[in-house]
Amino acid sequence: MRYITTVIVGAGLTGIMSARTLKDKGYEVLLIDKGKSVGGRMATRRIDSGKVDHGAQFFTVRNERFHSEVDQWLKQGFVKRWFGESHPRYMSPGGMNALAKTLAKDLPVQLKTEISQIEQQRDGYIVRSTTGEEIKTKTIILTIPAPQAEALLINSKIEINETEMEKLKHITFNPCFVGLFKLSDKPELPENGHLDQGLPEGMMRIVDHYKKGISDERTVSVYMTGQWSKEYNDETSEHVLNHMINLSKDYFDRQSILSQQLKRWRYAEAVQFLKEPYLEMSRDNRVILAGDAFLSNEDPATHTRLESAFISGVLAAEHLAQMLTHKW
Repeated sequence: MRYITTVIVGAGLTGIMSARTLKDKGYEVLLIDKGKSVGGRMATRRIDSGKVDHGAQFFTVRNERFHSEVDQWLKQGFVKRWFGESHPRYMSPGGMNALAKTLAKDLPVQLKTEISQIEQQRDGYIVRSTTGEEIKTKTIILTIPAPQAEALLINSKIEINETEMEKLKHITFNPCFVGLFKLSDKPELPENGHLDQGLPEGMMRIVDHYKKGISDERTVSVYMTGQWSKEYNDETSEHVLNHMINLSKDYFDRQSILSQQLKRWRYAEAVQFLKEPYLEMSRDNRVILAGDAFLSNEDPATHTRLESAFISGVLAAEHLAQMLTHKW
């Protein structure tokens, strides 16, 4: 059985930043994710020779610490300004998933591994996968969506901090359906390729990735609101895409569609979140939960975003590092 000082479950931006922070402080970490790639909702998909970002399209910067990090990313060419003068939106030239992969480049990562149970022992924990693999660890950071974290903790054999568990139960998410289209003709969209104003009811944003600068072909993502996505949750993908195409008629013709796909994000945006950067879920404080639904106390934002995921991951890891140094 392998031993790792800290196992981090979930390889989105929160998990990546937790792992980077701890590794930089000299701690052994392992980043685990059930997906085929790191990044979580920093997701990019290839459609033939084209690309589409179909999760987070961009990020903004308000926090000084995040601002300092993004300045380094700009200098290294990891990101660039996309649009917005007074409040810039930043994007990754290779697609948002390319940024996630760059940030995780030197981290120990284990993909295609779903954690099904955590078992507490006297000197730490055993993390158990759905395939029966077991990893022994001293500490754990969970960065998976709150409902998934709750289900995992309920299925685990650990002494739960019930006060924190009650807080966790209050976090709720909206889904988001995203239509991915390859077109033969250019869509009727602004020069920067992004539109989120004056759209038909139910549509949240529409993006032309050729104009965005990440795709060599005309590829478009159509994002639907949480309410619309919930209403169509039980419909077939074909039915959902047909409705999306009808709503998109002012931006591209049905006849121009060369291929189409649907991405269903079950936990797209937290509509009920916490004003705490992380939770200590076990009585011994060795199991920490973090993510974009955990906003720092000084964060004035009224919604979750990539910046909150970054800050939560860093603060959770710094807290854990302090305890590793002084407590255990």
